[in-house]
Amino acid sequence: MRLIKKMSYLLISVLMLTLLAACGGNDTKSKAGESSGGAGETVSAKIGVISYLTGPGAAYGEAITNGFNLALEEVNAKGEVKIELVVEDSAGKQDQALTVAQKLMSSDDIVGLLGPTLSTEMNVVAPEADLNGIPIMGTSTTAAGIPQIGEYVFRNSIPESLAIPAALEKAVDKYGVKKVAILYGNDDLFTKSGFDTMKEVAEEMELEIVTIETFQKGQSDYNAQLTKIKDLKPDLILASALYNEGAVIMDQARKMGIEVPFVGGNGFNSPEVIDIAGKASEGLIVATPWFGEKPDQKVQDFVKKYEEKYGAKPDQFAAQAYDALYIMAEGLKNAGEADRDALRDALAEIKDLDGILGKFSFDKDGDVVMEPTVLIIKDGKFQLFE
Repeated sequence: MRLIKKMSYLLISVLMLTLLAACGGNDTKSKAGESSGGAGETVSAKIGVISYLTGPGAAYGEAITNGFNLALEEVNAKGEVKIELVVEDSAGKQDQALTVAQKLMSSDDIVGLLGPTLSTEMNVVAPEADLNGIPIMGTSTTAAGIPQIGEYVFRNSIPESLAIPAALEKAVDKYGVKKVAILYGNDDLFTKSGFDTMKEVAEEMELEIVTIETFQKGQSDYNAQLTKIKDLKPDLILASALYNEGAVIMDQARKMGIEVPFVGGNGFNSPEVIDIAGKASEGLIVATPWFGEKPDQKVQDFVKKYEEKYGAKPDQFAAQAYDALYIMAEGLKNAGEADRDALRDALAEIKDLDGILGKFSFDKDGDVVMEPTVLIIKDGKFQLFE
């Protein structure tokens, strides 16, 4: 497909040059929003955003969109590229995510996509983006296999396959864990992928899995699952859940007298867990690329700007979105033009880009190359787990 497109562009270019030569014209200015970005010129481009802005998980989308917008102000102020974001709400639903993605992709002015928020949404949107030859970057999609969907598909969010092993290994070493229980949402691609990783890593570490329990989105009563877990006396509970259900599970577990630590997947990496579960969230262990207390000037500058603008501390999702916009800007700058194929190729070449999450690169599949940090909730906040 890319070859056909490139041949079409070549034929069009030849025809245009022929016409210009015949007419004696020499005006080569690009249209607004489609800058060719020649030497010293600013590349202007529109980027579509698909975000979870309404519904029970809207805190994810709000943080992500805030991160995008904060980075956008800084990127555009530098003047190397000029980006306009076109934001659409997916409401966390596959069908709506696909509908708004198709709307964005149908516009020739849109040269790239950021989002959607959930892995379940990306699972239907990414194949469509790849088919249409438009680069798409997930900033919060951590399920296995997403970048492998196609050559136009990228992500800068650390997958569960990197985060969960880091958290579990540290917890096992710290607490001398021998037996674990696993609890996961079985109706969501993200939480199912997290479960697959948890089970695989636990087996590799030769831990005894005393039970595997499931639940569904929106469930409010976990008494049956937690009673069984309590009776089996595990040393650790592995939970793959979004923050809504995850926080309620922890709250009910503590009220039942279950005191063992929890290791959570990426869905737990939100201050909302602390807001909802309160003291019951104490002891939750997660791995993340983001730690807002890191004594790095870029990190502290971002935290300060974010708090001043939005009145809250940035979480992992805001930080990943912030870096993603800078990655997209770097791709546009290196591409030198607002062109979908050129942007895709430029993104694939990014290596060791210095962001607030650390040095960032894409691997050959378009997946993130970065080391996670293991955190624990202690004294009402995320802290380094040592």
